[in-house]
Amino acid sequence: MERTFELLSDHEAVTLFGLHDEHLKLLEAEFGIKTVARGRQLTLSGPEEAVQKGTHLIEQLLGLIRSGQYLRRHEVVYAIRAMERDSGLDLGPIYTDRIEILSKRQFVTPKTAGQKAYVDAIRRFDIVFAIGLAGTGKTYLAMAMAVNALKRQEVSRIILTRPAVEAGESLGFLPGTFEEKVNPYLRPLYDALYDMMDVDRIQRTIEKGILEVAPLAYMRGRAQPYFSSVLTPGGYVSIGSLQIGDAVVGADGSPTRVVGIYPQGRKEIFRITMQDGASTLCCADHLWAVYTREDRRRNKGFRILETREMSGRLRCAHYHRFELPLISAPVRFPSRSVPLDPYALGLLLGDGCLTGTTTPSFSTSDVELADALGDALKGVQMMRKSSVDYVLRNANAGRGGVVVANPVTAVLRDLALCGTRSSTKFIPEEYLYNSADVRLAVLQGLLDTDGGPVVQAGRTCRVHYSTTSARLRDNVIFLVRSLGGIIYSRVRAARGRAPGQARGREVRHILDSYVLDIRLPASSQPFRLSRKLERYRQMGGGHPARYVEKIERIGEHDAVCIRVDAPDSLYVTDDFIVTHNTLNDSFVILDEAQNCTPEQMKMFLTRLGFDSKTVITGDVTQSDLPQGRISGLAQARDILKGIEGIGFIEFNDSDVVRHELVQKIIKAYDRANGKVTS
Repeated sequence: MERTFELLSDHEAVTLFGLHDEHLKLLEAEFGIKTVARGRQLTLSGPEEAVQKGTHLIEQLLGLIRSGQYLRRHEVVYAIRAMERDSGLDLGPIYTDRIEILSKRQFVTPKTAGQKAYVDAIRRFDIVFAIGLAGTGKTYLAMAMAVNALKRQEVSRIILTRPAVEAGESLGFLPGTFEEKVNPYLRPLYDALYDMMDVDRIQRTIEKGILEVAPLAYMRGRAQPYFSSVLTPGGYVSIGSLQIGDAVVGADGSPTRVVGIYPQGRKEIFRITMQDGASTLCCADHLWAVYTREDRRRNKGFRILETREMSGRLRCAHYHRFELPLISAPVRFPSRSVPLDPYALGLLLGDGCLTGTTTPSFSTSDVELADALGDALKGVQMMRKSSVDYVLRNANAGRGGVVVANPVTAVLRDLALCGTRSSTKFIPEEYLYNSADVRLAVLQGLLDTDGGPVVQAGRTCRVHYSTTSARLRDNVIFLVRSLGGIIYSRVRAARGRAPGQARGREVRHILDSYVLDIRLPASSQPFRLSRKLERYRQMGGGHPARYVEKIERIGEHDAVCIRVDAPDSLYVTDDFIVTHNTLNDSFVILDEAQNCTPEQMKMFLTRLGFDSKTVITGDVTQSDLPQGRISGLAQARDILKGIEGIGFIEFNDSDVVRHELVQKIIKAYDRANGKVTS
């Protein structure tokens, strides 16, 4: 049988025939046919079935050439292999799928039907497992898709990792720096990367934290020391005491479950301190959700940075560079019944006399506050003693000759407040760990008595509060932060301070005063007293914001990483600081995953964040794990198949895109092992 093709141009003929007709020689060797090329004419002859296969391949190759594709020898080899497995295969969608990259090469294309299915799966699914033989392009294509996603601004960072070495163990016996120890294990990832991006661009992206290449044991290390505090609905507990299923507080103030706990071993620990004095401890690669001035100006969401990425660049000119998100709503502690109206408690803590040696009293020049206190205290009469002094008398006292305890005094005893003075007052725990309404009411009572709005030209209104009780100061800081506000604290020393005035008399200061400056979110009004509230509303309360002030190394400690079931992966740590625990907006590639243990694989998969893609590559037949250990990749394939949103691509010998001998070697080993190969 013969088949003749008339080509349209010399360029078409040269591209189809190849240098010294090498493409035609490949057809003759593979299909057992004869080819004759004269000018722009090509004739195939031989057995009918062989010529039909050759004809179909030539038609496919001509279609690629006419679409602008330049054919090289290895691409013709891949095409022949693909046609041998599937004679009806259409090569057009495979070879014309161009993945744009950031180098002079400009783009990468799949070479086999399996590779095309792989690329399509990465586009479609958030998690893709690529399992199969070495040489099938698993890592290379994943890298191309990652660089393409970065170029198209679909992700903000690329993370490349391998489980080739247990960091912190074997590395310790190798000479050199951390990079010198780790780089040999990560060399294949770097090799693919250098083919996708220019060297200078790679260096810049690494310096900016856009690209991270690290062993798996280091990649998981977003950790805090075991003794660091995490906020729960019941209060603060150490992160080391948490168990899977426990509830912690998320960034929206609501409870969220702990779904993963991952001990990290001994880590280098840093203290990260905010401009308002709040601080917490974490490791160098702990994750933080931060805003920058540019992000705010462009109405962009937060970006995810590691501690080490922020260190040394905390200021931009005289501005703080990194703003941390505050809790977006007041913390939702369980509601509890309280023995005294919370607003009344705040008023009494501010201007009440609670010594217990006399009948409780209240001092204020604002009749509005006295009336509010009287309305809130049932069974109590507000007896005016002077223009500013009121005695809180039992309305039922002295009747029938029976001595009845003052109800306010009885409640104060129950709350352990009876006998406290200005320097020892505090807010009882049942009011601190209560609903947002209760906490706000206590704060309003305190601010209506000992606080007030502070107005400065050209600035929004802040709230000023002072107390001589260190414990009450800490309680007010807790209230403000739990409501989503920011508070600054300073000490005004009594020594050397000018005396105050009271009714024309000098009053010397005996105790140091703690001065607090407060900014609350718009949802929380700081005052009920009308004159203060009106002034506050006229000037506006401003926008509470928290910025990173400094980062200091404090030493090494055992650390742990947790994962929470919150949509934004944020949780609340010390001083109501909102921190992060997973990777959002990232393209993550785990290479050589057959060397993961099941525990490592589960840890890795549960780190997936929002707007992220994860590609896991490996060959389950080439595990380097100790004998008897199960491969995490093999286990994941059995457990996760069929889950919506996860794609599995299985490569075989027809997808090998290395030297032609590689495919022959694989087939030879399969035959030797008794496997059936096609």
